[in-house]
Amino acid sequence: MSALRRKFGEDYQVVNTERGCAFAAPAKKKRQRFVEKNGRCNVQHGNLGGETSRYLSDLFTTLVDLKWRWNLLIFILTYTVAWLVMASMWWIIAYIRGDLNQGHDPSYTPCVANVYNFPSAFLFFIETEATIGYGYRYITEKCPEGIILFLFQSLLGSIVDAFLIGCMFIKMSQPKKRAETLMFSQDAVISQRDGRLCLMFRVGNLRNSHMVSAQIRCKLIKSRQTPEGEFLPLDQCELDVGFGTGADQLFLVSPLTICHEINSKSPFFDLSQRSLTSEQFEIVVILEGIVETTGMTCQARTSYTEDEVLWGHRFLPVMSLEEGFFRVDYSQFHNTFEVPTPPYSVKEHEEKTSLPSPLLTPTLTEGRVRQERVFSAECLDVAEERPAGRLPSKLQRMSSSGKEDLQRKVLKLGSAHPEKASSTGDLPLKLQRLGSGPGPGEAEERLRLRALRVDAGAVTQSTGDLQHHPVPPASGRPEDNLPAKLRRMNADR
Repeated sequence: MSALRRKFGEDYQVVNTERGCAFAAPAKKKRQRFVEKNGRCNVQHGNLGGETSRYLSDLFTTLVDLKWRWNLLIFILTYTVAWLVMASMWWIIAYIRGDLNQGHDPSYTPCVANVYNFPSAFLFFIETEATIGYGYRYITEKCPEGIILFLFQSLLGSIVDAFLIGCMFIKMSQPKKRAETLMFSQDAVISQRDGRLCLMFRVGNLRNSHMVSAQIRCKLIKSRQTPEGEFLPLDQCELDVGFGTGADQLFLVSPLTICHEINSKSPFFDLSQRSLTSEQFEIVVILEGIVETTGMTCQARTSYTEDEVLWGHRFLPVMSLEEGFFRVDYSQFHNTFEVPTPPYSVKEHEEKTSLPSPLLTPTLTEGRVRQERVFSAECLDVAEERPAGRLPSKLQRMSSSGKEDLQRKVLKLGSAHPEKASSTGDLPLKLQRLGSGPGPGEAEERLRLRALRVDAGAVTQSTGDLQHHPVPPASGRPEDNLPAKLRRMNADR
């Protein structure tokens, strides 16, 4: 125990999940299972009516599916009845020909030599059927009906031997007993693996012979009701155990832990530790593979009910490295230990992580990019509201007059095509111009509008420079205190 605590941490507690522990919790009322722990399906067929004749149409499979005691009884009765019937036919031939009364006459040639009664006829049939041939009883050439019966006996005996011996051979070579050496953990666990909540169970192979092409599947058996009101008892739902990634194809040399990731596509998406106690479901596990020694397909099954699923547990490791080989300790195969696991479901976790944070606000960079990409009349109105009280009066008049002229050009260009404006709606002006085709006379208006926009941008940039760089006290005229770029623009105008 101390070694395990050093390996897995002081907070981990080993839990023995075997049912025979002394301090086990009070057992719940045993619920009816769909599949037993040993793999037997708890289903019985009744009220077949006239459908029982279908079993006789497939008599070979019916005999193979019977239990061993019934197979042995049918085997013994079939041979006994066949022997008695054929021995009776030989006795009838001898009785009709009168061989029973004249069998001891050396001058008389009977159908079958040395057949005087029914026991001797029965011994002759057994010697012929088993090809023993003691040489004391034999068919003579003066009995054609005996020759015909001998041929019929040979054909019928071959058919009966092939049928019954074939049934016995198939039943003895069935790989059902091979499934006894395939182990499943007594409980399934739910814990986190790689940061994701997973349902896990363990499988193992007790034999050294491998299971070729081993594949595992899981079915969730749970009753539900459809939105239309239809009740589906024992509805089957597939559990993904790695079908898309190939994880369901097993190399079953050592015990493996099978994992089902609980996500939005899983039927356990809204399963939490609290709701697990009130749920009713059954997980059926099916392991299939080809037996290496016989080449026949073997299937092993088991199931887990809701009280056999442990929340917040993990399986103990059973592999250890020895000198030159790996050792598997099957005494720890069913044991688990507790690990920290969130008690809420994956759905609740995603809802918590998807809530918007109040600290998330649009950045200034996004606002600037949006302002540069969208060009509309509102941008011009906002630009006009900037304070320009610190500019000289002449530059203020130049800026206001230039922007008013630019806005009039924009409105005039937008009203020139009312049918296009009505179709574009409230799109920005730049997008409306791009969506409308070039008409006659629009090229000149666009060039003027572009020139006005460049001038307005220059004026805005110049005013921004002035706002960031305060003007020193004027010593003479106000124009002398302006930067050289603004003085040239003022002189040009």
